[in-house]
Amino acid sequence: MQIRPILATLRKHRIPAILIVLEIALACAVLCNAVFMISRRVASISLPNAIDEKELISVSMHGADPTRAAADIPRNLAALQGIAGVQAAGVISSLPLSTDNWGWSFGTQPDSVLEDRSSDQNTNVSLYMMAQGTERVLGLRLRQGRFFNADEYPGSLIGSGALPSTHVTVITESLAKKLWPGQSPLGKTIYSKPAYFTVVGVVADVLRPRLFGSDGLRSYHSSFFPMGPDQALANYVLRCPPAERERILREAVQKMQALNPSAVINGNTYEAIRNRYFADTSSMAWMLVLVCAVMLAVTAVGIVGLSSFWVTQRRAQIGIRRALGATRGDILRYFQLENFLLVGIGILLGMLLAYGINLFLMAHYELPRLPMLYLPAGALALWLIGQGAVLGPAQRAAAVPPVVATRAA
Repeated sequence: MQIRPILATLRKHRIPAILIVLEIALACAVLCNAVFMISRRVASISLPNAIDEKELISVSMHGADPTRAAADIPRNLAALQGIAGVQAAGVISSLPLSTDNWGWSFGTQPDSVLEDRSSDQNTNVSLYMMAQGTERVLGLRLRQGRFFNADEYPGSLIGSGALPSTHVTVITESLAKKLWPGQSPLGKTIYSKPAYFTVVGVVADVLRPRLFGSDGLRSYHSSFFPMGPDQALANYVLRCPPAERERILREAVQKMQALNPSAVINGNTYEAIRNRYFADTSSMAWMLVLVCAVMLAVTAVGIVGLSSFWVTQRRAQIGIRRALGATRGDILRYFQLENFLLVGIGILLGMLLAYGINLFLMAHYELPRLPMLYLPAGALALWLIGQGAVLGPAQRAAAVPPVVATRAA
């Protein structure tokens, strides 16, 4: 079939053709960027976390007398370990995805200082201070080196009250690769003048309490420090069989409240903590899915409406072509090819618009560059929708008898 007659017809119906092209362009731009954003949000919700999430319970305590931490923490741990079904108990400053982020800036040079956060030599790291044995409760997976020795657990914080007085740390694999790419981190030192910490072990990637930026690797820039009984340790963690979590959680909260009547006690399973953290992300992803569905539905309805209008307007032309020997298949292919050309032009404009929207999002919302794969995928989706939407009007046009069409003219 020749394209020239189609182009000639489109020139006579410029406004409907332009409307379809603009509609397709807008749909393509929105679809590509929305699907990209959905994929990133789904990816963040699915980020792996190298702790035993299904077996963990958290009981946080706030408002307790800080001067009694040295006596109260061992007592609280003993009471929690006495609950039937509890396999192990520990205490830590915060938990992954808890939003209670304890961040610090470190460098690999002795003159690295906290104030110089803008330096490329410094890396923002989330700190987890934990009591002895907590690594076993969490199920941290050692990749290199060792965990802390018993004599490495201090009893206080130093400086501004944010760093432990020990000089050893265990870091995640992602942080090790960031600080010393291609090298073993064991025995190396991180600095935040005047503090310094020697890396004695590397564990599988554990998420930070709060995720930062669009780079998934930064979500794992975490470090662990040994800590004796101290007010900074306010999150008690229990390991137990998944089937008994709810019962043990109730008993743990009741026992902690009885032992610490003046404190505020909150308890959650770790799965609930994770779900709560990603609740807004999940809602946003579903909202974007709805936007995409509505956009595609409106696009399809628009194509159907304009195509039906064109069929009505061109009944005489269809009848003449049928009278000259055109088959129903010829008429059907004519409208499908016409739609294919219009959608193609709209897609080309939409790709340029999608790229421009992505540049705006990159500049203002730290979204990464739109992968090229999304453009042909969006184009294919719109072509399929266009062909499906025009099929009904095209079939009605092909079914018009020549005599009826010429009489209607």
